[in-house]
Amino acid sequence: MMLTSILQAIGLFIATNIDDIIVLSLFFARGRGQRGTTLRILVGQYLGFAAILGAAVLVTVGAGAFLPQQAIPYFGLIPLGLGMWAAWNAWRGDDDDDDDAKIEGKNVTILTVAGVTFANGGDNIGVYVPVFLSVSPAAVVAYCVVFLVLVAALVLVAKFVATRRPIAEALERWEHVLFPIVLIGLGIFILISGGAFGL
Repeated sequence: MMLTSILQAIGLFIATNIDDIIVLSLFFARGRGQRGTTLRILVGQYLGFAAILGAAVLVTVGAGAFLPQQAIPYFGLIPLGLGMWAAWNAWRGDDDDDDDAKIEGKNVTILTVAGVTFANGGDNIGVYVPVFLSVSPAAVVAYCVVFLVLVAALVLVAKFVATRRPIAEALERWEHVLFPIVLIGLGIFILISGGAFGL
């Protein structure tokens, strides 16, 4: 059971943070040649992601305490809707995730990285809350621990990508396809496994 939670957490983290690799790699490119760039980006990413997790857990606790159990599976509509919106934007070519604009004019400081990470995490919160509502408290803890371990891996991957432009371009090209597919699949899974709409 715990192994399943860990594997699901890894998949969910990858799907919801692919775009962060590009953003972080741009921070690495901007901070190239400055001492302590990797440490500042790592600490900033941890602060921003901890804030995302904190917000997701708080919303989950509030929703779990005040909503009837039968309503919880309908939270699967959130990732389903986010995935359909992302697919629509990708199809129209209106991808509003302009990564260069996110860091334009920003120095590579801990607070800047944390702020951009948190601002870029709205989708993460929208996806994590339905998942956290549909699993046990122990699984939520497992998810959070796995996510926090993977933050360091994310920063290392971004540092690697920052020095290899073809990889960054490939990630940027396919992220808009993978993200909607995963979110739509996750939303459908939560709805079906929770018995929403009598499924």
